Amino acid sequence: MTERMTITGPSDGTSDSERLPPARLALDRQTWKEIAHLLANLPVAIIGFVYVVTLMATGAGLSVTVIGLPLLAGGLMGARLLGKAERARARKLLGVRIDEPSPLPVRRTGFFGWLWSTLKDPVGWRTTLYEFIRLPWGIATFTITLVSFFVLWPVLPFIARGLTNADRAMVRGLLSPSDELERRIAELESDRGVVVDTAAADLRRIERDLHDGAQARLVNLAMGLGLAKEKLLEGQADDTVAVMVEEAHGEVKLALQELRDLARGIHPAVLTDRGLDAALSAIASRCTVPVKVTADLDTRPAAAIEGIAYFTVSELLQNVSKHSGARSASVEVWRTDQRLLIQVWDDGRGGAALDGGTGMAGLADRLGAVDGLFVIDSPVGGPTTITAELPWRDRQPGEERRGQR
Repeated sequence: MTERMTITGPSDGTSDSERLPPARLALDRQTWKEIAHLLANLPVAIIGFVYVVTLMATGAGLSVTVIGLPLLAGGLMGARLLGKAERARARKLLGVRIDEPSPLPVRRTGFFGWLWSTLKDPVGWRTTLYEFIRLPWGIATFTITLVSFFVLWPVLPFIARGLTNADRAMVRGLLSPSDELERRIAELESDRGVVVDTAAADLRRIERDLHDGAQARLVNLAMGLGLAKEKLLEGQADDTVAVMVEEAHGEVKLALQELRDLARGIHPAVLTDRGLDAALSAIASRCTVPVKVTADLDTRPAAAIEGIAYFTVSELLQNVSKHSGARSASVEVWRTDQRLLIQVWDDGRGGAALDGGTGMAGLADRLGAVDGLFVIDSPVGGPTTITAELPWRDRQPGEERRGQR
């Protein structure tokens, strides 16, 4: 099975009218579609205009009351649905190839978060403008098409093509995604929730590890030393006290080791001091499978990017140890332009997937939250190649000094 996260690139620069067959004197199938679109403009425009004027005007007029702004937000959401219907009509009858705008970002701040994100939704407002100006255009196109049908029949295909080209321009201008910036804003709004959830999960993990590990050992240590102190105060300095002190010493060493492991899980010292090459070699040495590490980096990326790369490889190598059944593996890290690329390969049984319960989906979410990519190529029977891509950000002078201490 192969799971891939891909970016859909922009369509080619050919306009919709250039993809359509040229208008002819004969009424072909495309011309009939265009005529149907022009005749439908009037009833569709009336519906849209009445909706916009009634609901939006009511919402604006009641904006000083409690229900005004929610009603206005509901009207904008309804406008989105009208825009979706218009895009579908244009695709079917006019051959306009147009993407759907990004959905409203999911808010985790309750009612007021939803209200604010809806009221500043550019897609809803552009659709409202589209529906408002369509009524006079709908009347004009309906009238011209109907008159031409009975009076100017020979040149009707050319008239229909000219009028529908204006329709195509209006749909592309007001109902298409405005630009790449809008898409990026929506993606970042969504990714922010992923980052917050991930940070909360990490804090819960650290709290759990402290509570169940080092904290519990320190509590036992305190109790053991307390008992030893009581015996010493009672004058019972015998072998029992020595045993208790020895046990307490062992608990101290175990607690220190667990605290070191926890600190390494938060941010390993070897990564801070020596960079990705040494840090990845360290985690490769702990893998149950022989791992070859190759890091081709002339400089170090920003500490945040370096940390994400480290923990990504760490989790992938844990999966290799636990799930792959591999006999060998490799890790390669290199820079291409302004991207940091990581590739982890193993000769195991394959079949890795985002929904396989091995943490792959979490890794993909974390990388996506920082504008990264995560690609799995893992056919059943192997081998498995997982490629992660992160944006490269140069390390700042302050970070460099901290890394050399």
